[in-house]
This record gives sequence, structure tokens and C-alpha cells, in this order.
Amino acid sequence: MTDRARTAAALTALGVRPGDVLLVHASLRSLGAVAGGARGVLDAVRRAVGPAGTVVVPAFTPENSDTSPHYRERVRGLDAGAVDAVRAAMPAYDPALTPAPSMGALAETVRTTAWAERSAHPQTSFAALGPGGARLLAAHRPDCHLGEDSPLARLYEADARILLLGTGYATCTAFHLGEYRMPGPPRRSYRCVVASRGVRRWWEYEDVALDDGDFAALGAAFEEAAAEGDVRVGRVGAAECRLVRLRPAVDFATAWLTEHRTAGS
Repeated sequence: MTDRARTAAALTALGVRPGDVLLVHASLRSLGAVAGGARGVLDAVRRAVGPAGTVVVPAFTPENSDTSPHYRERVRGLDAGAVDAVRAAMPAYDPALTPAPSMGALAETVRTTAWAERSAHPQTSFAALGPGGARLLAAHRPDCHLGEDSPLARLYEADARILLLGTGYATCTAFHLGEYRMPGPPRRSYRCVVASRGVRRWWEYEDVALDDGDFAALGAAFEEAAAEGDVRVGRVGAAECRLVRLRPAVDFATAWLTEHRTAGS
């Protein structure tokens, strides 16, 4: 079992520095046993970035939407009455209370830590710990999942870095900002449960059609073309991990997606 100090030292060796703004994706299973579990990993990351650093994680909630793959899987094979029961039981999004179970143990640990901030989007919120959290997560427009009015754009402006702890580029949320920056990205309708003045209701809106199906290939191409220092690779615990500069990753994604996807399709 790896202790927190050794995990923090491994993060420092990977290139994490005091004061960093990190967008973190983690597979604790890949890291292996770390003392304290998810809390121990978070403590190690916060030790590596120091008191001036900020840790950000996706805290997405597909569980409150009937247009998400999560919902389609949940109701597969159910009859109409059972589907209605599922829909009726889906709670409205509450940034203070709504869990994000599909985002993993580290994200939930960040979300539930005292003084954590969380953005307002009812499906693709982010949670953060650190002095930059409130600024990075403010003004997350409800009809903008991961575009210019989301924390991803604020992370881009902050020259944040992406920490992939035992995960690959397939989970690299920052690439979605490149989808918004493509010319004429396709759009679709989304629907989820929200609360308006304490009243639960369904809300439908339109936004860019998000698709991470080619992110693994995109990440491999980015890493092959990356400038020195844009990607650092090393081991943390039992896992191969990456520290990636978010700006060049998004810039590359914008160009790559524009070339490899047909705009507007």
C-alpha cells in the first residue's frame, strides 16, 4: 500500500507544482491501494499543489436526465409503467446535495469535502477545492454543458493542467471544449429535472451534441504531436499517469475534430 507522502512525491516527480490548477480524472482501481483510499489520493494531490493550488473534478449527473446514455441503459427492457416510475423518482438537481456516482470516488470525495465549490449546471457540473474554485466555477450557464460559458473555458484561461491518474484520453473532458470551437458543431436537445423556486420540473434545452467516442484516438494523436512539456508521463502508485497542459490539448482537439468530423453532421 502506498502512503500519502509517497503518492504526493510521485505527483511532484510527474510535474505537479505548488499553485497548479488541476483538472483531475482518476481511476483509483488503476492506482492500486493508497492509504486512506480516495481521501488519501485527494490529500496527496492537494499536498502536491499546496495551499495556493486548486483541484477541479467533473461532477456530472446524467442520473437526472432522460436524454442521457445512463438513462437509456437504466430503462432498457422496462415496461411503460416502470419507466414512468423511474422518471417520477428522478430528483431535481441541487448543487449542494446531488451526488455524482458515475464520476468515481475521487470526484465524490472532492464534492463532499468541506468548503468545496460546485458549478450550477444540472447535468455537467464541476466541483473544486482551492482558492481558485469559486472563480473557475462561477457563471456556468445552464444551457452550456462544456463550452465558453462553462468551467472548461475558465480552466483554459487559467492555463490549467489535466491530471490523468490511471485513466486515458478517452475520459479527457477538456477535449469537449474543442467540440464547441469547431465551426458549426452539430446540436441536439437535452432534458433533465431541475427545481424552479422549489418546484420540481422537467427542463429541455439545446446545446452542442457531445461525443467522446473518438477521444482515445484524438489523445494519441495529440501526444504524438505535442510540444516538449505539454505532456508528462510517469507512474503514480501502480498506474501510468499523465500531466497534460490543457490549452494546447484543447487547441489541438479543435483542429483535429474539425478535420476528422464533418461539421454540422
